[in-house]
Formats: sequence, structure tokens, C-alpha cells
Amino acid sequence: MKYALISDIHANLPALEAVLEDIGRQLEVSATYHLGDLVGYAPWPNETVTLLRDSKIIGVAGNYDSTVGTDYKHCGCRYEDPRQEELSHISYGWTREHVSPGTKEFLAGLPFRIDLRPNGGHLAGPQIILVHGTPTLNTLYWTEDRPDDFCLKMATVAGARRGDVIAFGHTHIPWHREVGGIHFVNTGSVGRPKDGDWRAGYVIVEVGVGTVRIEHVRVEYDMERAVQEILKSTLPDDFAEHLRTGGRSPATPLQPK
Repeated sequence: MKYALISDIHANLPALEAVLEDIGRQLEVSATYHLGDLVGYAPWPNETVTLLRDSKIIGVAGNYDSTVGTDYKHCGCRYEDPRQEELSHISYGWTREHVSPGTKEFLAGLPFRIDLRPNGGHLAGPQIILVHGTPTLNTLYWTEDRPDDFCLKMATVAGARRGDVIAFGHTHIPWHREVGGIHFVNTGSVGRPKDGDWRAGYVIVEVGVGTVRIEHVRVEYDMERAVQEILKSTLPDDFAEHLRTGGRSPATPLQPK
């Protein structure tokens, strides 16, 4: 069974459109799921949600989704410096002002976690566990430098066993590691990469009899369309530059949000 997993779209409609088109060309993809953070930082929150709903793509709540959906006081983001904190608050306020009631209701209704059983629920495994941040909180950052012990702790919390996959996003930086026979997969970001590669990213997970194959995919999209719409909006111009650089600049490298 083969699945496409997308995460951290962050209202970047051109990036989402390109990724869905690329997934459509993939052979034998059974279903596509999103891992949250559908809105924030770009000017298409409602259109992004509409496209996912029209495409019948279900998924889990990212921190941006659950906070916008429940009118929380902030987005649950991490700040590396005062400027990042300022920009984060501006984005959050802008998004809350511009989401429609229907979009807000949809975001509030997203589940925290989804479990997939490729071989059916009548068998013990394997399973693919979908969350946004970690199995404990959608605001906790699961970066690649986390030790194996942390990964195994999260696997225990999730009830994962050898042969299972735990997939997540939130950091916008893709990676994959196997620990104790369990696969830990960060899907990266569709709409706001932070690894220095401006292209949209997603993951193909293929589960067979005793096998797991993980493929990170990058897709070019009409980034200039996204840049120009951000510049025309009342969002900070910084968000356009972020897209152009893939979240990195030599002077001030950006960290996970």
C-alpha cells in the first residue's frame, strides 16, 4: 500500500496545487493525507482548505489549525529572536481575521491523530501513525537531532511497534530515521520549507509485507505567484523572502517556527 503525506502547507495555494498534481502522476498511490498546519503566513487560508476538502484529503490538526480554530491567544510557535516573534504574531492575527467561519469550523474539527492500517484492522500491523508535532502535543518540535531515546519514548506513547511508521511535520525540515525497527518520518513542508530548498516537499510511504519504503519528493511550483500575492497583501514582505530562500539566508539562518 502506498500513501502520499503532505504537511505544513501554510496557505501557499500554488505549492499545494503543484504537489497535488505531482501526486496525481504517482503510480499506485492509494490515498493522500495531510499532517496539519494548513493556514498561516500566506494569503490563501480559505482556498487551501477548500481545495483539500474538494480533493477529499483528510488529516490531522497542526498547531496553527487548532489555535486558529479555537481562538487561542497565540499559534503555539517557537521564536528564535524578537523579530521572529513579531512576525509570528502578525501572521497569526492576519490569519484569524481572514479565515471564513466555515474554514474556522473545519480547522477546529480536525483530529489530533490518524492511524492507518494498510493490511486492514483485522490484523495486528503494520500501522502508520499520523500526527503533526509528536504523539503528545502538536506544538512540540521533533527535530532530526533528537536522540534515539526520544524517538523510542514517542513510539511508546503512540503504541508503535517494530514495522510501524510514525509520520509528522511541524519543523518544515524533512528527515527519516529507523530506530528499533520503527520508522520515524518528518514530511517536510509543502508551502514553507526551512531547509534552504524553495521547492514544495512531501513524502511517499510504501508499506509491504515486512517492508517499508520512504521517499522524500520535491516539486517546483509557481513560487513567484505566491511571492507577489504576499507582497500585494498586508502580510509582512519577510514572508515572501522566506519562500525565495527556502527559509535560509547566509546572514540570519531561520530555525523551526
